[in-house]
Amino acid sequence: MAQGKEVIRVEGLHKKYGQVKAVDGISFQVKAGEIFGMVGPNGSGKTTSIECIEGLRRPDEGAIEVLGLNPWDDTRELRERTGIQLQSANLPRRMRVDEAMDLFASFYPESCDWGQLLEELGLGDKRKANFGQLSGGQQQRLFVALALINNPEIVFLDELTTGLDPRARHAIWDLIREIRANGTTVFLTTHYMDEAEQLCDRVAILDFGRIIALDSPAQLVKGLGRATRITFSLNGHTAGGELERKSFNPARIGVLDGVQRVDQEGDQVTVYGQGEGILGAVVYTLEADRVPYHDLRTEGADLEDVFLTLTGREIDD
Repeated sequence: MAQGKEVIRVEGLHKKYGQVKAVDGISFQVKAGEIFGMVGPNGSGKTTSIECIEGLRRPDEGAIEVLGLNPWDDTRELRERTGIQLQSANLPRRMRVDEAMDLFASFYPESCDWGQLLEELGLGDKRKANFGQLSGGQQQRLFVALALINNPEIVFLDELTTGLDPRARHAIWDLIREIRANGTTVFLTTHYMDEAEQLCDRVAILDFGRIIALDSPAQLVKGLGRATRITFSLNGHTAGGELERKSFNPARIGVLDGVQRVDQEGDQVTVYGQGEGILGAVVYTLEADRVPYHDLRTEGADLEDVFLTLTGREIDD
């Protein structure tokens, strides 16, 4: 499918559970070949939204098209063209990996070479292992394999890395990038803002069932207008023991393009500014002036800051 073509369209989606509005009138589109993320805290409506799009739940109101199909009227065809990894996915502990792959392959008129798929996902040596013998990261990779067994055009991944250790999370991130590189559109939900920032081409931030922001992570962060903060420490002493701070001239940094302010407290210096080249310019100036420095760090706004700015609270509140 051509890159950039619309493959998912959602208009005015509503879903209530009793008096609770789980999804409150959201609209968006997903394009072919992108990693689209739906992020927000637990209870924000992510899983309900993705389950409506997958055809697992019927919305109260709204229109949904996936690959030009209606998720409820064209269920069979849609199942053959999409892959789904559920947030609550599980398998019997004594089921072997190869048994699970055979079972899921039988659901489709055509399936991939799942032996090769397991090799690509790092599970080739686990074919005869029971599900209960796999680590958390291996279990998640198996669920991804099951979602990809029919060579889907779109794969849905719901909270894929919840509960994984940092190493397993990063391995799953690499896997998601590979899936997209192979031509599959990825729709994922997560409550980890750093995950969305690392993976997604575009992000819809949900809160109380509504989309409060939708754009690329870079544009969402840029829209805050927050300054980058660069901090470093001056080395402090010469070989003779005299203070070296006099060799640092804050005005030399202050006139650089993008620099807004330079603060110095003793040996600690903080530079505030905006622009992609600001870090390089600061380092170049320090080196050119032969100013001794160490512990240079840079911090910028991220999606957590976007959520905090838009809602007035942390994402885990």
